[in-house]
Amino acid sequence: MTAWSIESINWSRFDKNLVDPVLVRLVKAAALVEYNGATYTDYLCNVFAGDADFQAKAKVWGREEVQHGQALAEWAKLADPDFDFQHAFDRFTSGYSVPVDVEASVRGSRSGELIARCMVETGTSSFYTAMSKASKEPVLAEIAHLIAADEFRHYKLFYDTLKSYLLKEQIGRLGRAKAAVSRIRELADDELAYAYYASNVPESVPYDRTACSNAYLGRIYPHYDPEIIRRSNAMILKAVGLTPHGRLNSMLTAGAYRFVSYRAHQLAEAA
Repeated sequence: MTAWSIESINWSRFDKNLVDPVLVRLVKAAALVEYNGATYTDYLCNVFAGDADFQAKAKVWGREEVQHGQALAEWAKLADPDFDFQHAFDRFTSGYSVPVDVEASVRGSRSGELIARCMVETGTSSFYTAMSKASKEPVLAEIAHLIAADEFRHYKLFYDTLKSYLLKEQIGRLGRAKAAVSRIRELADDELAYAYYASNVPESVPYDRTACSNAYLGRIYPHYDPEIIRRSNAMILKAVGLTPHGRLNSMLTAGAYRFVSYRAHQLAEAA
């Protein structure tokens, strides 16, 4: 269980003068996605029916995700008193839904589902690490740091569970890599884009997934440094059964950093 709570955050340190409007937009969108964690808990409990131990852990994970959303929402309301979190969340859930009523993973196997979850936790851990480094406002930096640590621990939960399921399902590296790549390619899917739309764009403006996705990524990509990318690659490689540190990681990090830098510049120009 996470060692922090919303009450343990020193909100009195909040400094309005140090708020970055760019990060405010990201925080608003992230708050919606995190707060929706309870829905994913239901999904995971259905997928892992019969595994009471993992279901119990998934419920704890879900409560921690919801707390992430609550903390981010509280900060967003301090940064922008006009932000109506509940209204934004209602907009988000009315336009984006997770297929909860399932009997099996959409990834084809429980191992595939766990690999996908590892990819999500890799992405969120990197995202909040970047946000923590980028924020000059002390309370946001603290919240983002706490969430990044939680997400890294969540990765370990899913990875440790994955190891036990691989013994039963015997999925090779190729199958694991396919599951990982499939989830990574969904980075620009409707969830993040619609969360950005619901929290930042007036309802009178029609939803444009590409525009919202680009706006979201264009605001966080500039804050990704080689160390964040290297750590992210290590987590990905470990989940697919490859050596996390070494030449392959170095090559991937160099390539990924060039791509992220290029996309950040490209999206900034488009904006």
